Amino acid sequence: MEKSNFSEEEKWWGDNHLEQINGFWFMPMLIPRIHRVLAEFNPRPSDVILSSFPKTGTTWLKSLLYSIINRSSLDSLVNNNPRDLVPFLEIQVYGDQESSDSSTYLSSEDTPRIFSTHIPYQLLGKTLESSGCRVVYVARNPKDTLNSLWHFANKWEMAVEGPWELEEAVEKFVSGVVPDGPYYEHVLGYRMAGLNNPDKVFFITYEELMDDTKTHVKKLAEFLGCPFVEEEDKKVEEIVKCCSFGVLKNHEVNKSEDYTTWAPTPYTSFFRQAKVGDYRNHLSDDAIKRIDARTEEKFYKSGFVYGI
Repeated sequence: MEKSNFSEEEKWWGDNHLEQINGFWFMPMLIPRIHRVLAEFNPRPSDVILSSFPKTGTTWLKSLLYSIINRSSLDSLVNNNPRDLVPFLEIQVYGDQESSDSSTYLSSEDTPRIFSTHIPYQLLGKTLESSGCRVVYVARNPKDTLNSLWHFANKWEMAVEGPWELEEAVEKFVSGVVPDGPYYEHVLGYRMAGLNNPDKVFFITYEELMDDTKTHVKKLAEFLGCPFVEEEDKKVEEIVKCCSFGVLKNHEVNKSEDYTTWAPTPYTSFFRQAKVGDYRNHLSDDAIKRIDARTEEKFYKSGFVYGI
């Protein structure tokens, strides 16, 4: 694939660039992989796709969805990072053609198969709609999303050359030039899909899930077609506990400083704090005002009163 001519506005971190597909920005290494997903992925009607913008609770939702569907295999979370149990379509399943073996993931006889993706609905929607698969999307407050993304990116290998400064991160987030951005369009694409087709797209916010995890685990199970019966209340509580941040973070596999085989970051980087409102400890008043103004412009004017 030929590289496009870069301009200043396509830079997101120092001299690191993002490339665009239909208005969304991606890291250059992911461009061919995303094209592979769009061209080759044929979901089964029984598949479950977890979609999200980066750093919005993806790892937590992976553990919850896996546990809801595989209730007799909760021990798998002890020895496996949730991101290995629920692979990314554009990173693990359809990775580099020379090194990845997508058939390993795609030929699974498991029903349902569970995959994850950060690809926006505006790109992936036709594929999802035509298959009849179920989609779960988690959204998170934009300020906490940015704060978590900033911390996460600074644990990457490329941070050794120079950190992603917070002021630059705020500027790029607001303008939409961040990996898988713009954030607002990403969230709104899946929210609209959920409003239009609630039987196939389950839209939830990180804050809702944090506020009452047990209730939403039951709702997710109903959506996935495997509801809990009354006598399984203890199983619900067990899943909530096994998938809690404190328990997951303390498994040896998730404390490992080893780099994953599919991303330039250690396993431990996926578990930081998982708090609601932690942005207040890092973002300036000016940064908060800038993001809130953008949130009002994008979300509130679209009828989605969220994020401020």
